[in-house]
Amino acid sequence: MSAPGDTPQFRLDGRVAVVTGASSGLGAYFARVLAAAGADVAIGARRADRLEEVRQSVLDRGRRCIALPIDVTDPRHCDALVDATTRELGGIDILVNNAGTGYAVRAERDTPDDAANLIAVNLVGAYHMAVAAGRAMITAGNGGSIVNVSSALGLTVGDIPQASYSASKAGILGMTRDLARQWSGKHRIRVNALAPGFFASEMTAPLLGHEAGLNTVLARIPSGRTGALGELAGPLLLLASEAGSYITGTTLCVDGGWSMH
Repeated sequence: MSAPGDTPQFRLDGRVAVVTGASSGLGAYFARVLAAAGADVAIGARRADRLEEVRQSVLDRGRRCIALPIDVTDPRHCDALVDATTRELGGIDILVNNAGTGYAVRAERDTPDDAANLIAVNLVGAYHMAVAAGRAMITAGNGGSIVNVSSALGLTVGDIPQASYSASKAGILGMTRDLARQWSGKHRIRVNALAPGFFASEMTAPLLGHEAGLNTVLARIPSGRTGALGELAGPLLLLASEAGSYITGTTLCVDGGWSMH
């Protein structure tokens, strides 16, 4: 057992991680964090041109990286990413299930097609990807860690109307608990959810980039500010690494206290 203050259990040397939604924002950042901790990384997203920049940033950290354009709403794409990872990087130990989309609209003005597409990406796609990775981990027999990226909006209601988004992120939490119940004991696959609050990203720019929207958000954050990307690195590595070996089926909310309201 490591002495207090030693943190080798947060290292990911010899591990292989998959990150979806990795062409920008949190997904791109998560890929770099995992590489910096020692993991080889497979990245997937719909925007192939943006993936190459992220792939190069992983290579610059001395780790192997493959990049595949995928759409998580198609389970064949999820299987293809897992198969390529296993074939080219030697297996899969970690999945960061991050692909997602979002928009804000009052429910009475939402359209069935827009809502169905959002839920298909955020929830159904996340399920397809978790199952594809879980099957590979079960076959390999080495255990693993799945980190499903939810949101503080999956835990409580916000001030901006986002019913379909909130529903999708709440669904992630239920999926996380059930998969943890199925896989944690027999197969040693830990399944947890990471629920960020408000961080600067491509998705949050329309809200946080305007003074009125930013002030609305800040009024509910006891910490008095939005999050910095670096404040997600520790929580991610806790759930992905052996540092979190006794954590499964839980949701780690990183939101400066926003969801307490």
